Amino acid sequence: MLLSKSNIFKCKSFGTALLVWSYRSQLQIQREPSIDLLGAFVEHWKGITHYYIESTDENTPAKKTDIPWRLKQMLDILVYEERQQAAAGEAGPCLEYLLQHKILETLCTLGKAEYPPGMRQQVLQFFSRVLAQVQHPLLHYLSVHRPVQKLLQLGGTVPGSLTEKEEVQFTTVLCSKIQQDPDLLTYILEKSRVALKAQENLLLLVSVASPAAATCLVQSSPCCPAIVEHLCRLYRSVPTFLDPADIATLEGISWRLPSAPSDEASFPGKEALAAFLGWFDYCDHLVTEAHPVVADALAKAVAEKLFMEILQPQLLHVSEQSVLTSTALLTAILRQLRPAALLREAVAFLLGPDQQAAAPEDSPRTLCSHLIGHCDHLSDEISVATLRLFEELLQKPHEQIIRSLILCNLEGRPYVARGSPEPESYEDTLDLEEDPYFTDGFLDSGFQPSTKPPPAPATNSDGRTAVTEIVNSFLCLVPEEAKTSAFLEETGYDTYVHDAYGLFQECSSRVAPWGWPQSLTPLDPHEPERPFFEGHFLQMLFDRMSRILEQPYSLNLQVTSVLSRLALFPHPHIHEYLLDPYINLAPGCRSLFSVLVRVIGDLMQRIQRVPQFPGKLLLVRKQLMGQVPGEQLDHQTLLQGVVVLEEFCKELAAIAFVKFPPHGPHVHLSPPSEGHV
Repeated sequence: MLLSKSNIFKCKSFGTALLVWSYRSQLQIQREPSIDLLGAFVEHWKGITHYYIESTDENTPAKKTDIPWRLKQMLDILVYEERQQAAAGEAGPCLEYLLQHKILETLCTLGKAEYPPGMRQQVLQFFSRVLAQVQHPLLHYLSVHRPVQKLLQLGGTVPGSLTEKEEVQFTTVLCSKIQQDPDLLTYILEKSRVALKAQENLLLLVSVASPAAATCLVQSSPCCPAIVEHLCRLYRSVPTFLDPADIATLEGISWRLPSAPSDEASFPGKEALAAFLGWFDYCDHLVTEAHPVVADALAKAVAEKLFMEILQPQLLHVSEQSVLTSTALLTAILRQLRPAALLREAVAFLLGPDQQAAAPEDSPRTLCSHLIGHCDHLSDEISVATLRLFEELLQKPHEQIIRSLILCNLEGRPYVARGSPEPESYEDTLDLEEDPYFTDGFLDSGFQPSTKPPPAPATNSDGRTAVTEIVNSFLCLVPEEAKTSAFLEETGYDTYVHDAYGLFQECSSRVAPWGWPQSLTPLDPHEPERPFFEGHFLQMLFDRMSRILEQPYSLNLQVTSVLSRLALFPHPHIHEYLLDPYINLAPGCRSLFSVLVRVIGDLMQRIQRVPQFPGKLLLVRKQLMGQVPGEQLDHQTLLQGVVVLEEFCKELAAIAFVKFPPHGPHVHLSPPSEGHV
């Protein structure tokens, strides 16, 4: 016979009463049937669906119906069922019912319809709580991740929507799940319309203007780590054998318009490369649109995880293939990179904090020093790829780039001789006087026809050599027997002027905020001369330029392309050092023009050893222009180098012209006469 509560309280001690009550409870459990969890779960779900069948009032808010209570009961049942089956590790009957009957799909549809009013809020809450509290992996199921994608697509397009709080909570739960299992990201953000909407929602989330919200997003959510981890995973999936030329073809990949490999332009690894570049473009947009707190955190995460932990070891690896592919990929990254926060991290990664002038004996300790060394690598492919990297870097709007690579070594103009008068004629210039081949190129020029060296170059009020003299010097530098462009159409100097004008305007606009001086730093004639070193970057370029007659054509094109980019910068010291042939160089110094003069001297000696040199040179130029078949010739490397040299001199002349046009009325420099450049 069972004891009543009154009999229990009559027991002599609390311990005895507890034992009696426990005995009664056990008897009740044995006699009462076990709870039908599945039946209760189904009953609550039917209660929700019956509401839509029976209700006729479309204005009653969802929170005033029994729908929120029934959803809460369904959640509690799922959680309780999972705890009861913790040891089994399998989905229980209630969870199976939810998956098989696509309950989440139906709820997503009801939320989209917003019936009853406020239903979307209830659905977002239910999804968030189910994903957060049910430990069984759910997002791998199609009947779960498909409605999750649809629910992301329903997100508001502007801050302040009625469900903004629930959307943020839902996104946070998803980020947390992705952090625990990064493979889930492929289920959440597939390349589809749904994924596009999800990414747009994340852009909206990170652009929240509130500093407190931005700080919370950075410190209390896995948002930034999850985004960068996916970026790193996509990078690791890119094959290490990619050709730099193939990587360069995928320029302008957008996260909004993912690139699908085409049969015509496909190559192994293209799909993985497009996926990585597309996601990097998305990260780029995130940093651009985000609150500064979020932007800085995301940029630092990219720098730490992608640049430092993955790219740097590959760039410094002994494997040439690793160096080649990683350099080309880094170039593609720089090409797409836009936001200031991300650019700041990239520049710090590549160049380091040191902006002091380097000395010749400095050993390569930084990544930048190693990369400069790669520009003069035994592998021509690595040299070309690294030069392309620097050319891309020079086009970025960050003053530290040009300052670290060039300007820090030109400060104070130590390359100019102190205490000596300006040269009165060409023969008085140190470098020209030492080179017996220099004046040959200036005789009978197209701009100032003469049979003797012209008079001393005219100078402007600020001491700069007149632009006409500079243009004339570069155009007449290559000897007549080594020129071939006059025999072909569309290879004249005027074409370079047109191209240089656009590039110079673009460069000037980019550097305008940096406040560069308009005139040269005055020299103190009493200041003692100090040793001048052009810096490791210019040293490498000048050394490469001095070997233009013995290097591959592709390498010569890249060396001259980088030097042209440098010459475009509107800093007076850069202009003087790279584009003024008449500077009075300090003893032991060299400039770009002096390097070219010595190349011409070397060329004049080599020409004598090549039979039928003019005819072979013209044939090689036609081959390079695709006008004749590219058959192999003797001295082909030399002949191709001469073609590049001629074109480079015309390009430098054009840059000098568009940077510093003559004062007064515009002077038109007409194309030279037949037989000249």
